[in-house]
Amino acid sequence: MRENIKKGVDGMNAVQILILLTIGYAAMTIDKKQRNFPLPVFLAVIGFGLSFIPYFASISVSKEMIYTIFLPGLLFASAYHYSAASLKKHARIIGTLSTAGLLVTALILGFAAYWMGADAGISLVGALLVASILTPTDPVSVVSILAKSLDDPSVSEIVDGESMINDGTSVVLFTVLLTMFTKQQEFEFWPFVGEFLSVSVGGVATGLIAGWLVSKAIHLSSHRENQVLLSIIIAYGAFHAAEAFGFSGVLATVAAGIMLSGELSRADDEELHRESLNGFWEVAEPGLLSVLFLVIGITAADYLLPFSNWLLAIGIFIVSIITRFIVIAGTMQLFSGYRKLLNVKKAALLSWAGIRGTMSIFLLLSLADAADQSADALVSLGFAVVLLSLVVQSIGIYPLSKALEK
Repeated sequence: MRENIKKGVDGMNAVQILILLTIGYAAMTIDKKQRNFPLPVFLAVIGFGLSFIPYFASISVSKEMIYTIFLPGLLFASAYHYSAASLKKHARIIGTLSTAGLLVTALILGFAAYWMGADAGISLVGALLVASILTPTDPVSVVSILAKSLDDPSVSEIVDGESMINDGTSVVLFTVLLTMFTKQQEFEFWPFVGEFLSVSVGGVATGLIAGWLVSKAIHLSSHRENQVLLSIIIAYGAFHAAEAFGFSGVLATVAAGIMLSGELSRADDEELHRESLNGFWEVAEPGLLSVLFLVIGITAADYLLPFSNWLLAIGIFIVSIITRFIVIAGTMQLFSGYRKLLNVKKAALLSWAGIRGTMSIFLLLSLADAADQSADALVSLGFAVVLLSLVVQSIGIYPLSKALEK
């Protein structure tokens, strides 16, 4: 009985979770401004080092753990704190970048990876699969830096908004390509478009309805504990409800967080509700973040240590930055309002801020779980590019933003 109580989730026990939280707390206090080493990359590097210690080497993380425990909480917190006014202001460019822009990025990067990985025996579908894994962005380590270093908040608002939506888009794209890779099926455009629209629209609708209902229920209770409990219910309830209907749980959670925040902003007692919810999520978010990125570092070691084709990984990483810049610069030209607002310098910042993180790791673990050993090389390659993205882009974002601002 005691052993069952002590056991935590997936390959971690209660003591290990407590130690990881303590390490995360220590990391946050070392560099409060998070300019020298943004927290997520710092934690991932620490986790990589912990993998060499036998006590921590036994820790494992699965795709189910990331997808059902960490992602809903982190996505909800991000969406809840995101300004509904900012989303409305940048809706066109955020929507374009996170849908059509993501698909174009995946295609260009996939064909480039196929050409560069010809000697490594990477198939076209395999290259496109890796590209789909590397398309979702995770700005958690750079949004605060961009907000502090730039006078114009538009860059950080677009990066943050895009990342919330393109997570759902990338999951749909990855699922289709994974089916092709494992079952050797041919790609069919219109069935893919139909599935993408149904999964996406259904997820958003589920989240909006759940967010609206909970925003009304919060007013029925004046107890802070009940209000916080309702926010937890919507964060995870909207996610699992959408998944149960075959929709995107990621988009449902994001939509629910934005809807709840927007509805509270119209309430007369907004400050009272904000105080209750912010007090919880401002603690829960860094806690989830700390454990997740430490475990990501530990897990990544299993795939990175035997990996040797770093030249290919560096090439794909560089092409991913260039491809993202091309897509962003092209998207800016579609909307006249952004031609003056976002110049080449800010387009470069948007490109550099597209860091790969949590969602990419989840997709890599999904690939490792669904495919046979033939996918091991692709998984290791993906982990290598994600690591390069986390380290190089996170550390470079502050000096780059200050240099371009001048």
